[in-house]
Amino acid sequence: VQLVESGGGLVQAGGSLRLACVVSGSTFRFWTMGWYRQAPGKQREFVAGIISGGRSTNYADSVKGRFTISRDNTNNTMYLQMNSLKPEDTAVYYCKAQTSVADVYWGQGTQVTVSS
Repeated sequence: VQLVESGGGLVQAGGSLRLACVVSGSTFRFWTMGWYRQAPGKQREFVAGIISGGRSTNYADSVKGRFTISRDNTNNTMYLQMNSLKPEDTAVYYCKAQTSVADVYWGQGTQVTVSS
């Protein structure tokens, strides 16, 4: 299983970015997926998650109302739409695939930098 993130970059506070995570694997549609982030000097933290069918999502309190997670099971892709970005959203963003109870895979990360 390989996960490749894209869409990161530098944006001013209040701006928007859309991250994408393209996943290899024919059973993507059955996997629970998530976005995490890690800021310098801090631990990796949960941002948003989405179950296999895409009908159920959950978010960290810090991003609720600003970020939206979605998935396209036809194209094996997960997205994170980030609006009203704040400097504190600056981090490396990672996508995660939970393919079974015991198996978890991570992407290499994409840098998001929000300037004030």
